[in-house]
Amino acid sequence: MKLSDLNVGEEAVIVRVECNGDVRKRIMEMGFVKGKKVSVVKKAPLQDPIEYEIMGYDVSLRRSEAATIEVSQIKEQETKDTKGDKETKDINTKNINTKDINNTKVAKADTPEHLTNIRSSEHHDNQSNKSNNTITVAFIGNPNCGKTSLFNFICGLREHVGNYSGVTVNSKEASVQFQNYTIKITDLPGTYSMSSYSPEELYVRNYISDTHPDIIVNIIDGSNIERNLYLTTQLLDLNLDMVVALNMYDELQNSGSKFDYKAMGELLGAQFIPTIGKRGSGIAKLLQAVVNRYESTSTRAVNINYGELIEREIDTVSASIKGKNTTNFQDRYVALKLIEGDISLGDNFSDISVIDLVATSIKKIEREYGEQCETVIADVRYGFISGALKETYKPITNAKKLSKQIDAVVTNKILGFPIFLFVMWFMFYCTFTLGEYPTMLIEWLIGKITDLSIAYIPSGALQDFIIDGIIGGVGGVIVFLPNILLLFLFISFLEDSGYMSRAAFIMDKFMHRIGLHGKSFIPLIMGFGCNVPAIMATRIIEDKNNRILTMLILPFMSCSARLPVYLLIVTAFFPNNGSSVLFAVYIIGIIIAIVTSIIFKKVLFNKKDTPFVMELPPYRMPTAISILKHMWQKGSQYIQKMGGIILVAVVIVWTLSYYPKRENIEVKYQNEIENVISDYNLNITNGVSKKEALITKDSTLAVIETKIGFEHSKSSYLGRVGQFIEPVFKPLGFDWKISVGLLSGIAAKEIVVSTLGVLYNAEDGADGLEHSLGEKLRLERKENGEPVFNKAVAFSFLMFILIYFPCVAVIVAIQKEGGTKWALFSMVYTTALAWVISFVIYQIFG
Repeated sequence: MKLSDLNVGEEAVIVRVECNGDVRKRIMEMGFVKGKKVSVVKKAPLQDPIEYEIMGYDVSLRRSEAATIEVSQIKEQETKDTKGDKETKDINTKNINTKDINNTKVAKADTPEHLTNIRSSEHHDNQSNKSNNTITVAFIGNPNCGKTSLFNFICGLREHVGNYSGVTVNSKEASVQFQNYTIKITDLPGTYSMSSYSPEELYVRNYISDTHPDIIVNIIDGSNIERNLYLTTQLLDLNLDMVVALNMYDELQNSGSKFDYKAMGELLGAQFIPTIGKRGSGIAKLLQAVVNRYESTSTRAVNINYGELIEREIDTVSASIKGKNTTNFQDRYVALKLIEGDISLGDNFSDISVIDLVATSIKKIEREYGEQCETVIADVRYGFISGALKETYKPITNAKKLSKQIDAVVTNKILGFPIFLFVMWFMFYCTFTLGEYPTMLIEWLIGKITDLSIAYIPSGALQDFIIDGIIGGVGGVIVFLPNILLLFLFISFLEDSGYMSRAAFIMDKFMHRIGLHGKSFIPLIMGFGCNVPAIMATRIIEDKNNRILTMLILPFMSCSARLPVYLLIVTAFFPNNGSSVLFAVYIIGIIIAIVTSIIFKKVLFNKKDTPFVMELPPYRMPTAISILKHMWQKGSQYIQKMGGIILVAVVIVWTLSYYPKRENIEVKYQNEIENVISDYNLNITNGVSKKEALITKDSTLAVIETKIGFEHSKSSYLGRVGQFIEPVFKPLGFDWKISVGLLSGIAAKEIVVSTLGVLYNAEDGADGLEHSLGEKLRLERKENGEPVFNKAVAFSFLMFILIYFPCVAVIVAIQKEGGTKWALFSMVYTTALAWVISFVIYQIFG
């Protein structure tokens, strides 16, 4: 029977995996190998994908992938003798001799040959560098193993940590001083194996090949040891010095499971150090182990013995590539990967004799075992792990009970979708409402700074620059800092807690129907924070077409840079239902992304979708420090942007809007000003109270000043640019000032607010009273007296901001990840689509 035939709660034993290619490789790397017990946990709300438990952790597969896995239910398996698996069965069932494990001399030649081949060797490459006081270290581990948390604590950095696969999509480097050494640590992407199935796997392997670090620190999850050790077995094949960090050791202890990590370390020839990354526990011991390993004059090299036939073929292929191996890996490792069918390493050999020899070896092995080579090798690795764990590890099966209880609610087929929508709505509601109070405080402070500037800076160009440019431009953006912080607070909590993976699980079938991969959902949600890291996070999607498609629709996810513009318009024109309008804007962006995805999938990327294989890590309560650090990191980036690109843009916009100064404009209105003053004196003479006469004079002069300012702006360099592009935007209801604001938003969307703050001269209104920028937009009039903004124009403007040209940083990210062609395409189609949708809205409702 097939795995997909099992009902929720049923258990079975895997007999074989019948799919081929990369799908087969990934499924087996996740633990779906012959002899492993698997149980059905639940089905997604749309009945696909399905969550399975295997080796003590949860993973989701679509029905289509589960249908390629043949299983036998437990009762049937007890009496079934599977043909052709004798050697693998021996490895799985062979107990490790307790005497050998507890003996510190386990490296002796009498170690059971069928289990491991342990030999002593001098690492001459390493010896040449012993006088160097710099140690290069590579952090390698599975996703969700706490690798980046450990890296951050050691190096004092603030890299964000998300509890789902693919957060670390490139390497991060830092140095730390320990004893007399400078330890340079590189945090590599989370990876399940050293194959070439995904970009992360290939990146990690290429990094090791190119840099050859002195020490590998392999981080494994203490709550998921068996699956994590699969990567460890592949690292052993590399024959590099290694230290193992047994991370999340507190979870292992709290679960009640018992693990003799010292004995395991002796068996593997790599010291195990218990650590708790989020608290920094065990870091000193880990660094000491790195130094000890580096200073060691002789270390054991441990290789897994793959059986007589496979070992013979490895030796044969290894001998044939001697002198032809252009990689930095040892001949044995390359020979093993060639027999596994690793295409990326196979491309290094054009010699027909080598290719034919590898093909012959593969045929021999597959004929002997009745399985594909990669399956046989994966079985041996997991068999080795099972044997090593028999005497060293006693797990408690109900250790993740809390996660299952939470999942029973949040991924429930009835409650799953409503809970997800409520979480999204609640996030935006809190961002809008809770952020209102600190925003009012910042506005008050900006008002006081403006008053002080007027009082102490002499009137003239400098005062205008400080008040209208710096304060009006940068101040117009900084008021939204509380909203930005709140948004990232919520996103950080969702990522760190493990809910993001559940959201992908819930949404996969829906995403699949609209042409996207289930894993696309994670970058899309990240896009609400910032589109740039979200674009980079698409690397977790193995298929190139799905990656590019996700990149193309990601800009429709309203990033935090757009939030200041949204809040400005929503507060000014939709004050009574602002949070609902804000939520609607985000939902419209999602709908546009869905429709665009369906069209692009049919027209541009009409190929078979890749499988959905994704780990569902246990829920973990994020620490307050972690969330606050992430929130403040994003907030500080926002402030830095205001002191950088936004400030520069404000200076440019103000300069272009202030010059050239035309004195004839003041002369033109001089007679009107003199008449107002004369009328004021006349009113006083005719008995009108001084207070009433003063109000009349001030309001009339304010109107004249507004006219003068309007003509100055219109005749400025920026005004000329705005009037030149205005015909393009006029059908959308936008005047030249709005057009210039949109043009400036190409650099960064926050600059739109700064530009409008400068152009609309937000400190004074026509009635002589101080106004916020939002109030100024409501009061602004055209030359014919009509309001520049109404609700139709405001919503048309919101839609244009939502859809048009992603900022320059996003375009650069798309170009880097997908190529120049797709970056240019994104620029053109988003802007064209924004124009069409805004045109329709304004023409219908304007």
